[in-house]
Amino acid sequence: MIVQATCHGNDNTAILDAIASSPDSCKGIAMVDNTITENELEALDAGGVRGSRFSFARHLAGPPDFNTVHQITQKYAPLGWHAVLYLEAEDIVANAKELVKFPVPVVIDHMARVDVMDGVNQKAFQLLLDLVRNEDFWVKISGAERLSKTLYPFDDIVPFARALIEAAPDRIIWGTDWPHPNIDGQMPNDGDLVDMLALYAPHEETRNLIVVQNPARLYGFET
Repeated sequence: MIVQATCHGNDNTAILDAIASSPDSCKGIAMVDNTITENELEALDAGGVRGSRFSFARHLAGPPDFNTVHQITQKYAPLGWHAVLYLEAEDIVANAKELVKFPVPVVIDHMARVDVMDGVNQKAFQLLLDLVRNEDFWVKISGAERLSKTLYPFDDIVPFARALIEAAPDRIIWGTDWPHPNIDGQMPNDGDLVDMLALYAPHEETRNLIVVQNPARLYGFET
């Protein structure tokens, strides 16, 4: 799965080109705005796009504009797409009721950027667990290198990932976030991030769900 990076904005040329180089193996998540037309959405869909990403992380953008998200998702709901929300943990608390009103499935990116210092019992993370128990919500357990307050192996992230997996093992997906745009500090080793999967999900069957079966179902791959 190739996800449009925030730094590319709404120009999805690069991911469409990447998908076209291996159409049987790749799908994409685009970024679009509310000027997108039906024909443009259909062209993205034909090019292998299966959803759009909305970035509301404060270091990149302002607070969530869910009215715009509603407008855009209404446009592409007939295509069977989903929405990827990159937001802050505080946005989960402030908008918990609004988040369940979207007309498409929702993927919460990077574990909602929870503050690991506040622990798994913090309100934002407990609300995230409640959301992912809803069949219309998914969570991507990525971004350990961004969220952790320690160096690799980012042990402080493990309890959060495990709790999410326990809450909804069939709606958890994973990614390395390569090539790690807009990251502060040391660039992570992607092999190390892959190895963390065994810490998140010690059982092989669960790992198979996370990296094979769940994304195949979400993105429309044949298994």
